[in-house]
Amino acid sequence: MNEPNTIKKGMDVELEIESLAFGGMGVSRINEKVTFVKNAIPGQTVIARITKKRSSYLEARSLEVLNESPHFVPVKCEHFADCGGCTFQNLEYEQQVSAKELQVKDVFRRIGGFKDVNCDSIVKCDEIFHYRNKMEFTFSNQEYVPESEKDREPSNFALGLHAPGRWDKILNINECHIQSIIANEILQTIKALAKGIEPYNIREHRGFLRNVIIRVAANTNEIMVNIVTSRDDPHLLSPISEAIINQFPNITSIVNNITSRKAGVSTGEHQIVLHGNEYIVEKLGDYEFMISADSFFQTNTLQAEKLYNIILEESELTGSEIVYDLFCGTGSISLYLSKHAKMVYGFELVTSAVQDAMQNAIHNKVKNAWFFGGNLENLFRENTEAKELELPDVIVVDPPRAGLHAKTIEDILEKSPKRIVYVSCNPASQARDVALLCNEKYELVKLRPVDMFPHTPHVENVITLIRK
Repeated sequence: MNEPNTIKKGMDVELEIESLAFGGMGVSRINEKVTFVKNAIPGQTVIARITKKRSSYLEARSLEVLNESPHFVPVKCEHFADCGGCTFQNLEYEQQVSAKELQVKDVFRRIGGFKDVNCDSIVKCDEIFHYRNKMEFTFSNQEYVPESEKDREPSNFALGLHAPGRWDKILNINECHIQSIIANEILQTIKALAKGIEPYNIREHRGFLRNVIIRVAANTNEIMVNIVTSRDDPHLLSPISEAIINQFPNITSIVNNITSRKAGVSTGEHQIVLHGNEYIVEKLGDYEFMISADSFFQTNTLQAEKLYNIILEESELTGSEIVYDLFCGTGSISLYLSKHAKMVYGFELVTSAVQDAMQNAIHNKVKNAWFFGGNLENLFRENTEAKELELPDVIVVDPPRAGLHAKTIEDILEKSPKRIVYVSCNPASQARDVALLCNEKYELVKLRPVDMFPHTPHVENVITLIRK
């Protein structure tokens, strides 16, 4: 084995992969120096090329597998080597969830400073394929040619996903094994119908077709197709719309989001309804939720029910509590808890989400939930009505990946609820925030990780804090 100080960027080395790091890279060591290896799984021996050298660690990329892992499983997806969406579809599922559970514990030890942390066994997915209820695909005239087909010319029409590390090239997707089967059929139908219509060129900012987003409601079977274009042109879209309606009767909504922005974002500046409603309806537990094109909704519906039941359990509601739901989105957690609380108040920055939350409360005949719009950094200082609310017994918080702003942490401490239930898709920022809360007046009771996205490095984690 090479000495660490002789290792240089671009050098090829033989490595034995010991474990998975938070984020999905394999972990090896070169004379005790940690080396993170892309595209490697525990148990493999690989030839890897050093891509980054730092004082405390190395990074590398697997080039060749010399000895296969005993935990290797054949991949279902033809795009696995090029796509990057499923980081370890080639690793046994039990090993995936075991690694994620260990990563959550490790993050709370390293970042949060919690030496002895009570962590429940990770909640596994019953369905590890076809679980995503929403996928976004991009049109392009710049096809990314897979490594196995490098001898052919790229097509000037592609519909699929961004190749890893490429903002300008799109890998044509024939079938994605983590979205529903019917969504794959709709994707291929649209691809066939759209050939001949100019795809958008992100480099030159010209062309018509930009994105297609397919949502499939797991519990109601309603389907929304959102076609994002650079301008309004019903003449070009009508044949596509009519054809997929005839072929897929479960499609209850087709919308056309229009954006002239140069950035590669799929949120439209305005929207035209081509068929049906501007929303679809999904069920979680006893509640129905109207989901519009730009609404956030948990991407794994069946696993979201497990997640929400954990939030409910950890809230320990008796029917007499005041609950604050921070970063409430369209109100799904708020409504799920409402039956068990005296009153639930939701707080959210995005105005359209607040409106959706109010509509969802009305639709479900929930009278003990109310929603406020505003930036959580300043909402309790600037919104007079919010400032005068009765103090919470329980605060549920589900922030973006970056975690909580320092002012939001101050507000939570000032409100001083008996319990805090903190939900996060990023245990690293969560551990940082929890350490700050525990420095003051709270005690960490337990971690409850949930695997929402099999074959990817992502893990959801629910933590419970009680006031000392």
